[in-house]
Formats: sequence, C-alpha cells, structure tokens
Amino acid sequence: MKLSVIICTYNREKYIYNVLKSIAENAFPHGNYELLVIDNNSSDDTALECKRFHAGFPDVVYRYYVEPNQGLSYARNRGVKEAAGDILIYVDDDATVNAGYLQACYSFFAQYPSAMAAGGPVIPVYETEKPRWLSHFTIPLITGYFYKGGKIKAFKKSGFPRGGNAAYRKTVFDKTGYFNVQLGRKGNNLTGAEEKDIFDKMRAHGMPFYYLPGAILYHIIPASKLTGAYFNTLTVAMGRSEQLRTRAISRRKYTKRLLIEAAKWVATIGLCAGYSFLCTPQKGWKLLLFRWNVTKGLLT
Repeated sequence: MKLSVIICTYNREKYIYNVLKSIAENAFPHGNYELLVIDNNSSDDTALECKRFHAGFPDVVYRYYVEPNQGLSYARNRGVKEAAGDILIYVDDDATVNAGYLQACYSFFAQYPSAMAAGGPVIPVYETEKPRWLSHFTIPLITGYFYKGGKIKAFKKSGFPRGGNAAYRKTVFDKTGYFNVQLGRKGNNLTGAEEKDIFDKMRAHGMPFYYLPGAILYHIIPASKLTGAYFNTLTVAMGRSEQLRTRAISRRKYTKRLLIEAAKWVATIGLCAGYSFLCTPQKGWKLLLFRWNVTKGLLT
C-alpha cells in the first residue's frame, strides 16, 4: 500500500514550504509515499518555495504540477488523476502536520480494510491575538477547528472529515466521480462544500469513513481571517455553497435545507440570548450575523 499526499495550493508562498517540510520530516519511509503539489496558477513565489523544498529533501518522491483551470475542485481532481498511490491524502497548504501523521494514516487503512476514507483533528494556530467574539460555534467556521476525541470512530448520520485533512482510498472516486467543479474555492472566492458533496455521495454508496485522531493538522490562522470583512464574505459563501450543492441534487433537497435553516434560526436566537446572559454579547451577535449571512447566501 502506498500513500499519495496531495497539496493543492494557491498563492501560499508564506506557508507552503513548512507544510511540505512537516510531511517530509515524518518518521515514515520515503519509499512508502509520494508528495504531490498541485499549483492552481499561483502568482506569487509559491513555485520557488516548492523548489527550495525539493532541493532540501531530495530523497522524497516529489512531483509538481500546474493546474490551469482555476478552482480547488479542479486542483483536487488533478491530484486524483496524477496520484500513483492507493490512499490519497489531502492536506491544506496553510498548515503543518504532526510527526506521526503518515504512520497514522498508513496503519489505519491497513487495519481497517473496509474503511474508504478518514480524517483527523484540525487544531488552529493563531498568528495574532484570538478575538473575543470567537465562540464554541464560530471557531470551527473561521478556523476549521475539529476534534472528536482520542479514539477512532465511524462518522454517522451527517458527520464527515474536514476537507483540508482527509484521506480516501483512490477507488472511492470510481464510484462517486470527481469533486464537483461548481463547488470549492476559486482564487479568492470562498465557495466551498465540495468535500461535503463527496462524503454525501460516499454515504449514499454505503462507503464508511472514520475519524482518525492520530492524523493531526495544525491550521495557521492569520490576522486577515479574523476581520469582519472576511467573516462576512466567508459566511455568505457558506450559504451560497449549500444552495449550489443542494440544488444540484434536487429541488426537494434545497427545500429541505431551507427548512433546516429556519430551525437553526430558532437555535441561534436562543444561543444569542444565552451569551447575553453570560455577559459575552459579542459572541451572540456574531452568531446572529453568521446565521443572517448563511441565509442570505442560501436565498440569493
């Protein structure tokens, strides 16, 4: 069994070297994995940083591609097509991984032959002071924070791994098809949900996927992701992504999503009142703004 670690990147000159380095420094045989960079038309020095990495780690099986079609889904699909491994591991380009990351992935798929995908914790690393308005509910939205404990467990109902830290058997895509290119980020456009779309298709095909605590991603959060403007752009895009995803399935699916949104409004108002009672109204107001923006994206 061989692993293919795929880094899809766009204008990440500040971070790309460190994520590649963190993978290469794993205590795992270099012959058991390959490292692929899919550059989605970066206009900065991302390519130079990749060359610097390759020069410093010549023993790593490394390949670099430029994907001319703009969009994260295009880049992820290019990774599927170019990968030679049995297990495809997608790692975000603005992060690092723990020292046992590759071994955790390898051991898991060897020990769970029926498992078709897995994903581990996402831990935010702030480059600046953490804002007071961040709460238990908004931290995952902005930072991707994800933690389900210290034990391997199957995802059930609507749960799924996070797209920036997810591993799939390559055969998954024979049944689900590729990532939907109408979804996913394109340049500075923050549309998403392409990974949720894949996991929904996997669930429909009866393909199990798991939470893998030993594969940890440390997601770097710069000050630019903690601004009001970024919050508004991201959360409207979340709603828009859900509109695109559900409408592509059926009108009924979209209508059901709208009904769920109405129920979430009730819960959000209750949470806002609770934060006000706890004397942290800024957290509650940010939740209301999040809900407003998601609804706006769903409807427009």
